[in-house]
Amino acid sequence: MASLSAQQLAANRGRLFKDRAARYGVTLGGIMVLVALLLIFFYLLYVVQPIFESVSLKEEQSFSLPNSDDVEALGMEEQAEIGYRLMKSGKFEFFALADKSIVKRKAGDIIDSKEVVSDDKITSFASTLPVNKQYAYGLNDGTAMVVQPKFKVSFAEDPQTGALERTITPRVEVLNNGEPLVVDESGQALEKLAYESDGDTMMFAAVQGGNNLLITKYAAEENFMTGETTLKPVFHKVTLNGTIDDLIVTPDLRQVMARRGNRIHVFDVGISGQVSERELMLVNAREQGNATGLYLLAGASSILVTHDTGLVTQWFQVSTDKGRQYQYIRSFDAGSPVKDVEVEYYRRTFYTVSENGQLGIFYTTSEADLYRGNPLESSLEHVMVDPRANYLIMQSGDRFSVFDIKNEHPEVTWSAMWQEVWYEGYPEPDYTWQSTSGSDDFESKYSLVPIAFGTIKAAAYAMLFAVPIGLAAAVYTAYFMSPSVRKYVKPTVEIMEALPTVILGFLAGLWLAPIIERYLPGLIAVLLLVPSAIILTAFLWSRLPSHIRNTVTDGRAALLLIPIVILVGWLSFGLSPWVEQVLFDGNVRGYLTNELGITFDQRNSLVVGIAMGFAVIPTIFSIAEDAVFSVPKHLSNGSLALGATPWQTLTKVVLLTASPGIFSAVMMGLGRAVGETMIVLMATGNTPIMDWNIFEGMRTLSANIAVEMPESEVGSSHYRILFLAAFVLFIFTFFFNTIAEFVRQRLRDKYSSM
Repeated sequence: MASLSAQQLAANRGRLFKDRAARYGVTLGGIMVLVALLLIFFYLLYVVQPIFESVSLKEEQSFSLPNSDDVEALGMEEQAEIGYRLMKSGKFEFFALADKSIVKRKAGDIIDSKEVVSDDKITSFASTLPVNKQYAYGLNDGTAMVVQPKFKVSFAEDPQTGALERTITPRVEVLNNGEPLVVDESGQALEKLAYESDGDTMMFAAVQGGNNLLITKYAAEENFMTGETTLKPVFHKVTLNGTIDDLIVTPDLRQVMARRGNRIHVFDVGISGQVSERELMLVNAREQGNATGLYLLAGASSILVTHDTGLVTQWFQVSTDKGRQYQYIRSFDAGSPVKDVEVEYYRRTFYTVSENGQLGIFYTTSEADLYRGNPLESSLEHVMVDPRANYLIMQSGDRFSVFDIKNEHPEVTWSAMWQEVWYEGYPEPDYTWQSTSGSDDFESKYSLVPIAFGTIKAAAYAMLFAVPIGLAAAVYTAYFMSPSVRKYVKPTVEIMEALPTVILGFLAGLWLAPIIERYLPGLIAVLLLVPSAIILTAFLWSRLPSHIRNTVTDGRAALLLIPIVILVGWLSFGLSPWVEQVLFDGNVRGYLTNELGITFDQRNSLVVGIAMGFAVIPTIFSIAEDAVFSVPKHLSNGSLALGATPWQTLTKVVLLTASPGIFSAVMMGLGRAVGETMIVLMATGNTPIMDWNIFEGMRTLSANIAVEMPESEVGSSHYRILFLAAFVLFIFTFFFNTIAEFVRQRLRDKYSSM
């Protein structure tokens, strides 16, 4: 007995140890799950956080250069190691920006200097957009000199260390072999000048006599015999009724704009040089103030107009009843009147220098006021940004300062991602996702609304298909079906959950979508006739004699519906071509598009709803079936014993008791639909549009991440916004799961006492 007691004691200790180990193991597992979720949450925040950082400026170098009151324009090469300035006197100077050996100078040292033209001949000055890096001096004889900085990079071995050293050698190139280009045939002085070039062709716009607009276009022509290239000019003259204050030429050489007070004349220039006035832009001086300057934004699609109130307004072409015309879009407040505007090479960021000497940094698309202040102690006179937008040169008197600028994601703001934005060329503000393009002039569009909408749309259509089928199948299997049939049906449906979604997406995109397009009337007939046939069959079955109905009383009556469903489905698809020919003239897709105005895409929401619903059904079925089957038998038996019918027992007792599990099943199915990737990736057109049309596709958050993450540059705005999309998806599912758990607990508390 003592030995037996010792064995029992050892067994009890073993059980206690196992119980404690299991409890601690489950607790540890739960804690690790929470830790994993928190790590995911904070990692997503870590990647996303930089896109909401404000602009910061840090001074790297400061030096003095003489004769700074003579500066006409500033610039720097791509590495931001050599700067240059063009003087009003016609001199071109290169100077070092940093104490680095690659330029063999200290910051502020003059590397090279060249007098391009004599100062007594200069009457005007013009520069292209920064990306083209060309400058023109207008002369008193009606000609212009065009200059361009060039930088040669060479490598040489250091005799002491043996390492390769990079050396940058700057030089000035005067175009047209150093010869002036005739802008005014009459040889009079060019009072104002604008200039642009697209490589082979150059175009000048100049003012002569105050109100005479001269447009001269030079096209390169090659001699087929000698191979020599010559520039052939086409001259055009327009006289305006008033003094011309500003001129700009677009880089595509198709438009010239001349500001006359608050009136901006827009001229179209043809390929052969013919000129015609396109439209007249009128500045609203009462609301915005009088216009004081005219500038082009990067990409040359937008015009920036400065006003004496300190406002800078943006204008671009919008489709109207009269064709594409320039329209006021938005404005930015620089605080005081702006005397100079500098634009970035590729992005829609621009910098303002105000009369009070302050610097302003703005981004047009997101309407972001990024920075306003004076990083220098004295009044700011000139500012210049490098090609990569990493450094700024600022001039105040003889002092030149190089600032490191942190402004990596100016296009990202909450309003740009979640509100309508008016993009260049669009007829109105819109929600748009378009992250990449083949052009450097492209304006990125990062609205998350279309892809969030696509996620909701895909989940809604999938749940619309899956919930009725999944819940009905679960209730019937758990409550009505005979155990002998249930033991085959339940495992079969649960095995469906293991099907790879990539296979379902592949079949949906390449097999199901063409079938739906070809047999669309048949599919619609199936959706209408199959439920009707089931109801009709059930009605007829209820009218049969009792001795026939009593032959099938063990829950297998539903199996009799299988041939009915197959027959109705076969007839629906078989008659589809005949229905299409009779009712839709043989082209139901054309009828939808032309008669009803409904866009039809082959890979659409209907395909996604069926395919993703098929993937979600096993999840809903398995959880809901377990919940219904787990209802204590004494509850249903007691209800039946009190005289309730099986249907009354199901609706009044069983479903109420199982409601927490059924609700969990639906929410789990919704979570699966929201997070699904491969099916929506392969079965839709992946077009980020906002339309509930069941015959159009969509793009979801998960599919967008899968498509664009491989091509995004690490650390770019695009890359971080994709992580933000993942964060939104994470929060979305977490929120709905939390609400689902709260509702489930309330239902459980309410019906647990039954």
